[in-house]
Amino acid sequence: MLNYSNEVQSMCVVAKGPKHGPAPIPEEGKWVKAYEIKDISGLSHGIGWCAPQQGCCKLTLNVKDGVIEEALVETLGCSGMTHSAAMAAEILQGKTILEALNTDLVCDAINVAMREIFKQLVYGRTQTAFSENGLPIGASLEDLGKGIRSQVGTFFATNAKGVRYLEMAEGYILSVGLDADNEAIGYKFVHLGKMMDMIKKGVEPKEAYEKNIGTYGRYAEAVKYIDPRKE
Repeated sequence: MLNYSNEVQSMCVVAKGPKHGPAPIPEEGKWVKAYEIKDISGLSHGIGWCAPQQGCCKLTLNVKDGVIEEALVETLGCSGMTHSAAMAAEILQGKTILEALNTDLVCDAINVAMREIFKQLVYGRTQTAFSENGLPIGASLEDLGKGIRSQVGTFFATNAKGVRYLEMAEGYILSVGLDADNEAIGYKFVHLGKMMDMIKKGVEPKEAYEKNIGTYGRYAEAVKYIDPRKE
């Protein structure tokens, strides 16, 4: 039973025109009019940050019929957030996206990422909007590449001493090559994910390390090489 104020009760009825319903959104190769949470499907990403903006989170969800079937939680910049992410990964799968939106995911950054990805999903702005049947469960791991390791970029610079490359998508930076003008022209790296895969298969650590070293840019032409963590 709904309660109406005296003002509303005294009003006459004005007929409502056609009911068009919600605007359709693209979902996994279909146009869907979403009335309920179970009408939402898709794979998307959300980025979140904590109140002091010390750390951030990238959250990837694969949603089928409103239920989170797959969750990838990647964090950066805060040691405590990694433990929160472990809890969030246990919490998220199996929930509807509305449940997840209203669940305490332990860390502000992860909660904000959930808020942002919710908006992506319910507005149809997903990676799978026009992909028939969407992506299979486990598709988010493709973002991690070989070795199933987050792609991280870490760089440090000072006005007095210039830039230091510490980690790139290819891996952990071992040394940076400088030209005659002391400008960085390339780097040598070790791919940690692939190296660890080889070690787990029984390859000796030294051999695995050496087999996963590579260079980028004009590294071979450098006139000087520096360890960016020490020099």
